[in-house]
Amino acid sequence: MNRLTLSALAVAMVAGFAVSAPAQMKTVTVNLTEAQEVPPHQGAGAGTATLTLDPATKSVSWKVTWQGLSSTAIMAHIHGPASPTANAGVQVNLGPKDMKMGDPLPNPLEGKATLTDVQWADLMAGKDYINVHTTTNKGGEIRGQVAPGM
Repeated sequence: MNRLTLSALAVAMVAGFAVSAPAQMKTVTVNLTEAQEVPPHQGAGAGTATLTLDPATKSVSWKVTWQGLSSTAIMAHIHGPASPTANAGVQVNLGPKDMKMGDPLPNPLEGKATLTDVQWADLMAGKDYINVHTTTNKGGEIRGQVAPGM
């Protein structure tokens, strides 16, 4: 091979290594149950949270639905960081920004937020959970750990 061919090959290899595939969005489904609350509840409440995770923007969008709750759903959050057997503070409010305290949440509940680097790292590490709070169980009635597996 001549020098020009080797140089072109070297440039192509470096360019190939420098370009990485764009980060892929991922959809995660989280099952919400009363048994996952800390401490657990016994009841018919259940739900599902579908999260769309965008690593390029560190954003999360959600659609949360529920049924069989003991009373009106009034708050919903992503909490963390915490293991499945521990409680933690609010990281992201999933309710509408214009909602007043005590107003019922829309079902389904939909929205989007951009996370900080630390919040994103905790979410990706499975350290966060979704909690739906009711008038009867203000500390939370149904819960599910987010396990993105990325």
